[in-house]
Amino acid sequence: MKHPLLVVAALVAIAAGIAWYAWQANAPAPEAPAVPPPVATAPTEAPPVAPLPPPIQHPLPPPEAAAPPLPPLADSDTLARDTIVGLVGRDAFARYFVPDALVRNFVVTVDNLPRKTAAVRMWPVRPVPGAFVTTTGAQPTIAPDNALRYRPYIVAMEAAEAKHLVAAYVRLYPLFQKAYEELGYPNAYFNDRLIQAIDDMLAAPDVAAPALVQPKVLYQFADPALEERSAGQKILLRMGSANAARVKDKLRAIRKEVVAQAPQS
Repeated sequence: MKHPLLVVAALVAIAAGIAWYAWQANAPAPEAPAVPPPVATAPTEAPPVAPLPPPIQHPLPPPEAAAPPLPPLADSDTLARDTIVGLVGRDAFARYFVPDALVRNFVVTVDNLPRKTAAVRMWPVRPVPGAFVTTTGAQPTIAPDNALRYRPYIVAMEAAEAKHLVAAYVRLYPLFQKAYEELGYPNAYFNDRLIQAIDDMLAAPDVAAPALVQPKVLYQFADPALEERSAGQKILLRMGSANAARVKDKLRAIRKEVVAQAPQS
């Protein structure tokens, strides 16, 4: 059976046709052919002009003609896994990375880092193990020992050279761009968003032991200005000043390599 709304629409159309036919059958014949009056038409409006996509701020070179073709995004996990294993090693990959939907989760996470929240379930890496460590007292702060939870991640990050990381990123870039378009940005350039996310994290303040409050279950920064920071900046604040400084060093190196990939005009 048809959708009921479609049935109603059909009945309305039929009823209108019958009424028009009955009115014509009972109307008196005109004495002379009447010239139909001109039909008033609304002024034609120009179709809306689609907005131009924003200019690309940080272009990357097109894929090399001799490079092997990339798989479709839906089938890219094997290539992404092999690429990351080649950069950090098989043991580190198994320990730190989520092996599924790597390209999509990387794109979602990068896009979310400059925002207020970044869903942990979409991270391409596993959450840092262990409990969040705070000091005791009337005004708790992040305890110095909390930084130890992040140390293995920092060591693995530093083991991968920025030049090799960026070379792999450029090689797989069409997959990242495709995932970004599917995320809802058909006219945006993912590499520009990556640079935005890096710059946002580099702008994170250095606070040695930020004070905390616990209004409900989760801790928050007592300073409203810190609590309003982006998800990426608050990750750096939680991991401790020394770890954050090392992450920023790596981000600067990666940014430098990414910007250097721009084709020479």
